[in-house]
Amino acid sequence: MWYDFSVSGKRTYGDRCGVARALDVVGERWSLLVVRELLFGPKRFTDLRAGLPHISPDVLSQRLRDLEQAGVVRRGTLPPPAASQVYELTDRGRALEPVVIELGRWGSTAPFPAEDAVFGVDAVVVALKSLFAPARAAGLDASYELRLQSQRFTARVTDGRFELSRGPAPDPDASIDTDPVTLGALLWHGRDLDEARRSGDIAVHGNGAKIRRFLGLFELPPADV
Repeated sequence: MWYDFSVSGKRTYGDRCGVARALDVVGERWSLLVVRELLFGPKRFTDLRAGLPHISPDVLSQRLRDLEQAGVVRRGTLPPPAASQVYELTDRGRALEPVVIELGRWGSTAPFPAEDAVFGVDAVVVALKSLFAPARAAGLDASYELRLQSQRFTARVTDGRFELSRGPAPDPDASIDTDPVTLGALLWHGRDLDEARRSGDIAVHGNGAKIRRFLGLFELPPADV
């Protein structure tokens, strides 16, 4: 791979094309995964490390600095009593959401890495956004709370649209409490819901019909797409 180097030492493709200039900002290894981890709200450094367990602290610090300098990420502080320093996307960073979603859809038919590869909470949530099939949601109007390894997300399906945000759902029609691997197996790999419940890998509450509808809303694209 050929790079030019600016006076500051930052690598650049030296190409005026918008794609190349975008990659100058987010093309370094781990950069887009940092963006993925922040799509649904601010995180502390330790939370980012938990979502990206294979990145070293030094590399994560460098990527955060690079993204800050590029105006993609900024530092903030949680309100008291936590008062912890967090990282969050700027408006420019949030504009990358459709890019990440479509990249996730494009990559969903690629071969899987080793079986011990991580499948984190934010990764599976992005996969939900990437693989939502509007036609399957016809006539469904429902809200859900997803509880994934103690993290809570609100999902809303209405008029063929799917909205997802971090945080508990007010008065949901149903709740799903599980882990990312189990949820992925139920959605895309044919695992049976009743078997998963009996094994204790998932707990569901609320409207059973809407729970089963939810599990059928996400579709892998054809392998040749």
